[in-house]
Amino acid sequence: MQTGQPLPLPTDASNPWLIVLLVLVGFLLVLGLWIWSRNRRMPGEHVFRASRLSKGNRLFPAQVQISPTSVTLFHPEWIGKREESIHMAHVASIKIDTNMIFSDVLIETTGGHHPIVCHGHFKGDATEMKKLIERYQTDYYKGAKTELKT
Repeated sequence: MQTGQPLPLPTDASNPWLIVLLVLVGFLLVLGLWIWSRNRRMPGEHVFRASRLSKGNRLFPAQVQISPTSVTLFHPEWIGKREESIHMAHVASIKIDTNMIFSDVLIETTGGHHPIVCHGHFKGDATEMKKLIERYQTDYYKGAKTELKT
């Protein structure tokens, strides 16, 4: 044997361990792409994403989208999603439960039905959510008053 020549690697495609390893790597790659696709940020200007370190947000963190007309909680799941939405006219109150690191935001409706509960947002995001909702509600009711006058 000559020195300096690399040893040939076994390229036997019928090796069962090689097949198992390739299938496992392929499965993990597909699983990683699936999880990545479920965690994409929602479109919109005011979207707040919960931290992965908080309760219930480890794999698929919840996102809250606040628009001038509604508040939407978007929670991705393995298959499908769970989405809750409240129109600005039906938001009764906003409560922020501030803990050591994260805050929980509770948005109650005027009808008294189940509130939207958002766990694991940073304190700054929680207060920004409350300010946005209050601003959009003020704008909504000011617009309704000017329409009644005309």
